[in-house]
Amino acid sequence: MKQRILLVDDEPGIRASLKVVLEPTYEVLAASNGAEGLALFRRESPHLVLLDIIMPGEDGMALLQTMRAEAPGIPVIMLTATKTVKSAVGAMKLGAADYVTKPFDVEELRLIIAKTLAAQALEREVHYLRAQVVSRYSFHNLIGKSQSMQEVYAKIEQLADTRTTVLITGESGTGKELVARALHYNSSRRDRPFIAINCAALPDTLIESELFGHEKGSFTDARMRRVGHFELAHEGSLFLDEISEISPAIQAKLLRVLQEREFTRVGGGQPVKVDVRIIAATNKNLADLLRRGEFREDMYYRINVVSIHLPALRDRREDIPLLAQHFLAKRLVDEQHPPQEFSKDTLELLTKYHWPGNVRELQNVVEQASIWCRGATITPEHLPSSVRTDSHAPALRAGTLEGRLTLEKAVMEFERQLILDALKRTDFVQVHAAALLGISRRMLKYRMDLLGICREDAGQPPDYLGASQ
Repeated sequence: MKQRILLVDDEPGIRASLKVVLEPTYEVLAASNGAEGLALFRRESPHLVLLDIIMPGEDGMALLQTMRAEAPGIPVIMLTATKTVKSAVGAMKLGAADYVTKPFDVEELRLIIAKTLAAQALEREVHYLRAQVVSRYSFHNLIGKSQSMQEVYAKIEQLADTRTTVLITGESGTGKELVARALHYNSSRRDRPFIAINCAALPDTLIESELFGHEKGSFTDARMRRVGHFELAHEGSLFLDEISEISPAIQAKLLRVLQEREFTRVGGGQPVKVDVRIIAATNKNLADLLRRGEFREDMYYRINVVSIHLPALRDRREDIPLLAQHFLAKRLVDEQHPPQEFSKDTLELLTKYHWPGNVRELQNVVEQASIWCRGATITPEHLPSSVRTDSHAPALRAGTLEGRLTLEKAVMEFERQLILDALKRTDFVQVHAAALLGISRRMLKYRMDLLGICREDAGQPPDYLGASQ
């Protein structure tokens, strides 16, 4: 489909010649005056406008202002005689994309039109991608209905559009960077950079240069000036992940930046002013590090202005099915994969597992299970053995420590579940189940009789939570 160009010029000869030149490549709409041109502009929504400056009635300058006010995304190229070049420069100040002088150089005109349309397409793509990023990291898209996560959402909404330094705490894999991005992309800084740096991944010899940049010749390998993360994040947000890993010496330099909003590049002498919002994160208890002298007190109080704590996944088990289904749906879309769903037993196992790697581990497990599943339903056999065998341990442990189960009953129930899992995986073929467990078929039969296991148990989840002593 050809792109539409609206030509507004009162000279019939100009209109006719430009149509001949442009129509092999573009669809050309022509108007002989401002009123006719504005009507076509509003009705046809052209991709670009060629607009004469001097016309009877409403001149090109007035029409340019109207067009820019109504549709600022449509570029306008001004057509001008040599004697009105000064007016064309004025039009550029009013928002015209470019200007061309009469008589036209045909190749120059084609080049300017192609360049302007390409720039417009790039600008549209940038706006689209930016909108996609903002939408992706909207806190409304964070998954979780638990009370603890609702509190997290409320804090993000309240803190997003402020300059306040935020400290995000929580175990590894709980989604601290996702919250940091939500804070940035829901703020007025959303169109400026979000720069993330993992402080634990850089040695002290590099982290200062990474944060503040360096001047040419400041050390052996400094062959040219390098801009650091603070400069890259100017007017945006800088996310310092695992900030607890920064040495006290670097903490002192970082503290100065936070207080003065300026820094000096390594090997430099001139201070550099920056406007950066700091979002920090850690999976350690900074108060404990403070007491042990491993974290500066002044730095602690500077970054811990307000904090958001992300709960471990095991502490919000009601969110696990939602997250699992979200990750599965995302993978199916990304891979253009046929529909899949979790069986009820699978979701029960996922919900009971203790998830030491938190949300990140859950996402990996869901992806693995989807890969191993050849059909439409993901069943327990598609889950890693660690998830299948460990899912009941937390409940057994809790039941024992709370006095609802004796140690002997807890051990027996755990053994019972292991044997049941092996039998389910082998369709209750005892020889195969015994081989899977590394015992003889006779020993398996003995343990099944002792624990009261029969085929009917395959569909019954264990009731050890309500067992009595």
